[in-house]
Amino acid sequence: MKEENMMKTITLPDGTELATIGQGTWYMGENESRRHDEIQALRTGLDQELQVIDTAEMYGDGRSERLVQEAIANRREKVFLVSKVLPSNAAFDDVLAACNRSLERLGTDYLDLYLLHWRGAVPLSETVAAFEQLKEEGKIKRWGVSNFDTDDMEELWNVENGKNCAVNQVLYNLTARGIEYDLIPWQKEKGIPIMAYCPLAQGDRKEILHNDTVRELAKAYEVSVSQIALAWTIQSGHVLSIPKAGQAAHVVENAEAANLVLNKEDLAKLDKEFPPPTSKVPLEVV
Repeated sequence: MKEENMMKTITLPDGTELATIGQGTWYMGENESRRHDEIQALRTGLDQELQVIDTAEMYGDGRSERLVQEAIANRREKVFLVSKVLPSNAAFDDVLAACNRSLERLGTDYLDLYLLHWRGAVPLSETVAAFEQLKEEGKIKRWGVSNFDTDDMEELWNVENGKNCAVNQVLYNLTARGIEYDLIPWQKEKGIPIMAYCPLAQGDRKEILHNDTVRELAKAYEVSVSQIALAWTIQSGHVLSIPKAGQAAHVVENAEAANLVLNKEDLAKLDKEFPPPTSKVPLEVV
């Protein structure tokens, strides 16, 4: 069933509430012929109250951030803006410089959330110290990580100020459920939400979107197969999903998925088709 005007939210450690569906921008800004549609898609998402826009310095070598700048022009106050620093820029001074470059490309004075894109050779303590410095300077409001497995999170937790981590952005969808075994329980205990990238999986997505059970559920709920798959990711109330949509119509469809409630029987059907993990699964990354 759908709950009208009941946009689900997740709560960050500092009490900030965010809609459980946001907007990803991976591969956006890389093709000039799609630029207008991508900008309109992001603006449509803001109109649909999907305030989280996620980007990264890596995406298109900064072109995604520049696209986002155009999309959010005169609407910055409505956006919860997220970007990421590469592990090659994770040393203290390099983090500060990378953040400044991202801010310039995004045309803003601050980020709502700044993430370490994945782990590299730089000690976590040094990167965290840089994040804390950026917070003191008002250039970021909070920080987090991406592609961290449970042991990485445990290590981070024991670093000075490591408990200030706001989110962990990881791969999560019906075909990639390994984090349910240990990472999600660990983060739930610590009050750190999951931000799910590729919630509809990568590539042609045939395994999910061509699955008979998913198709049957879509028909029963009178929604699309994508909406079933996306709604599934946020059922726990501890996950914020950031699907990428380059067309305004797809963004509207994504937003509507936030109001879709799957009942226990149907969740069990999906578990049968896409079994949850019964043992530790190494973190999947794309």
